[in-house]
Amino acid sequence: MRFRLSSPGARLAAAVTTVAILAGTGIGVARASDHQDNPLVEASPATDMTDVYVFPGSSPDRIALVLNSWPFITPAQTSSITFDSNLLYQFKIDNTGDAKEDKVIQISFSGTGANQKVEVRGPVAPPVVGATNNTVANTAATVSGSINQVLGSASGIQVFAGSREEPFFIDLEQFFRIIPDRKPTTGSLAALPDTATAGSFRTAAAAVDFPKGFNVLSIVVELPTSMLTSGGSSKLGIWGTISR
Repeated sequence: MRFRLSSPGARLAAAVTTVAILAGTGIGVARASDHQDNPLVEASPATDMTDVYVFPGSSPDRIALVLNSWPFITPAQTSSITFDSNLLYQFKIDNTGDAKEDKVIQISFSGTGANQKVEVRGPVAPPVVGATNNTVANTAATVSGSINQVLGSASGIQVFAGSREEPFFIDLEQFFRIIPDRKPTTGSLAALPDTATAGSFRTAAAAVDFPKGFNVLSIVVELPTSMLTSGGSSKLGIWGTISR
């Protein structure tokens, strides 16, 4: 697992966010992104789940799950902003096709700063089914240790939790045309018309990584795909929640 940390020289409710992902054991890259999508998460950035990614793992029989939160952390803030110990971070896995979680991977934190600890439970049957419930499974942690390092076993469950550079390409100017209530009131973006046309968007070749140099808090869990699937089916529904 390799993720890049933004260097210091780079530039700059109990709200619950849920993003659904469909994947399989022979999965390609699946991803979803959403930043500061409502006033509650803007007031409580620790609850703002920006991304859920599903990648092939380090071998064909493994899968990597990524949950990112707390967008737009500057390099100067990176050493002081850590995960919220009052929140429960969860990957939820549907392996029967009924859009309800059959297994969960629960991640919780204790302490603050560089000494913060992470505990990972699961995959286990969910103590309670539902998006806003934060009941912690009554089971010992599968993996535990300090943040900002790779924990666990390369043949079993491997975990990383810590700051990494924000990966988010967006045509921000055109976004402000579509969502005019987010448009700045001063500066060049304030002059953009509210209506966008198909031709006004950047091409894929001209895509811009607008938050380059900013960090997010990433939780990465890589494990054997067989720990998530059921009954020989290769299809999985995977999403994430953050709740108090």
